[in-house]
Amino acid sequence: MYGVVLIVVLVITGGVIAFIGDRVGTKVGKKKLSLFGLRPRHTSVIVTIITGICITTMTFGVMAAVSKDVRTALFGMEKLNRAMQETQERLNTAGVKLSAAEEQQKKAEEKLKDSREEIEKLQSKQEKLAARASELEAGNAALEAEKGALLSKNDALSSENTALEADNKSLEQRSELLRQGLQTMREGDIVFRAGEVVASGVIEGGRSKEEIREDMESLIVLANRNTTQRLGVNDENSSIWIYQPEYDKAVETISSGKNDMVVRIVAAGNLIAGEPVRTNLQLFKNSIIYRKNEFIIARPFRITAGDSSEAENTVMSFLKDVNLAATDRGILPDPIRGSVGVMEGSQFFDVVQALVPISGDIILSAYARDDTDALGPLRLNIKLESGFTSDSSN
Repeated sequence: MYGVVLIVVLVITGGVIAFIGDRVGTKVGKKKLSLFGLRPRHTSVIVTIITGICITTMTFGVMAAVSKDVRTALFGMEKLNRAMQETQERLNTAGVKLSAAEEQQKKAEEKLKDSREEIEKLQSKQEKLAARASELEAGNAALEAEKGALLSKNDALSSENTALEADNKSLEQRSELLRQGLQTMREGDIVFRAGEVVASGVIEGGRSKEEIREDMESLIVLANRNTTQRLGVNDENSSIWIYQPEYDKAVETISSGKNDMVVRIVAAGNLIAGEPVRTNLQLFKNSIIYRKNEFIIARPFRITAGDSSEAENTVMSFLKDVNLAATDRGILPDPIRGSVGVMEGSQFFDVVQALVPISGDIILSAYARDDTDALGPLRLNIKLESGFTSDSSN
């Protein structure tokens, strides 16, 4: 509506100015007026031009006065263009920022999606944990109840244990009394002491098990005979008891080996008359330890003449040294006495009597009387070596 009014005003204004100009031009023509010394006809043209200029000026003036947009178009176009260019640049920058913002928004949406999925997973885990916690609480309640029951049982068991300890102490006292009584009974009539050799012999190895068993049976018969002799009875029935797996293992060992073996049947414990003789088997490799007349040991002594007890002690000390040397060499000692040799009483008396008249330094030496293996016994020849003086020489 505003534009229509503006057009109407311009048309009317232009018409009025044209009418006025025409009237002025007509008057100038009729009166033959002259401007600037020009002819009337030229003056009329100038009036017409001025009228047109006035119309145009009036038109722009009215439009500029009435319309801000016209003023801007006439006087602010360059500024408007610069503003439009700046606006376009800002618009482009805003577009780039918008694209970056949209990209960031897209990434944020993806992260948000991942976060939501993670939250959903965490919620699921939380629900499972909550369910598990409920189960554990229920289980804990059950365990607490069971713990209470166990504590009650433990108190009852503690009471029973106290009573059992008292009973056990009483039984231990009674057992000690019984053991002492049994020990007294055993020591009163012991036939064989623990570890004492009941019988021993050498069995050839590397043969069949049947042959080994025959020799073992012969050794058991010997052990039974020694037992009956120790008891002072004439019972020929065997009372020797040997653990069967131990017996079978001994047969296997002797049969599979190439060496002859010393077999000892020893008492498993202190045995009293009337009890079966429970025994163990001991196996040792056998070999010749000393040859006939082989030197064993020599020891120096200093004695005083005329003292028979000193002479006896000297011989006994020397025999102990001989026993130790033979044991180290490989002869099996007696488990009870620890001795390995056998010396006749007459030989011992002769050596003692030979030492009685001697005073000063002497040397006693021992030799094997016969070939002697690990089983023994070692029979000795005792000799007085040089290095002594007699009373008769003093």
